[in-house]
Amino acid sequence: MPLSTSKAGKILVLGGARSGKSRYAEALLTGHDGARTYIATAEARDAEMAVRIDQHRKRRGAGWLTVEQPLDLLAALEANCLPNNAVLVDCLTLWLSNLMAASRDIVAETAGLTAALSRLPGRAVLVSNEVGLGIVPDNDMAREFRDNAGRLNQAVAEVADEVVFVAAGLPLRLKP
Repeated sequence: MPLSTSKAGKILVLGGARSGKSRYAEALLTGHDGARTYIATAEARDAEMAVRIDQHRKRRGAGWLTVEQPLDLLAALEANCLPNNAVLVDCLTLWLSNLMAASRDIVAETAGLTAALSRLPGRAVLVSNEVGLGIVPDNDMAREFRDNAGRLNQAVAEVADEVVFVAAGLPLRLKP
């Protein structure tokens, strides 16, 4: 059962890999009266990722509009985060990976996302990996990713109405 009972606002759901954060985020929107849009940032670049994407689709079931948007998250949010529509973004860390691979300006993209979240009228649940709890990565690119992910999560948490950390499928409310 979801810890959050909020029907509006912006919710950030953090957790480690396979922590249950996506399932938790989906449950937050179960029973939503309006439309539900799943904004997917993943790209099936290998067989393992294709299987993961397929598992997520099957678990969601009917009743979701899926928008695949690996880079232009802002446009997807602006088109779908409407007064009677709830969106689920899964996930910010894959979006960040895509931005880094495309040599996009991470600071500007983060600022654009947080500004949009603050002004868009619909309900949004955003999923992101917490990557700062492990060992320090052994290479520059991995450290850059970890640092960017930490800054992205902090920025989104600042504008979110609620922040929930999920570990072993169990939610822990961080904000409010």
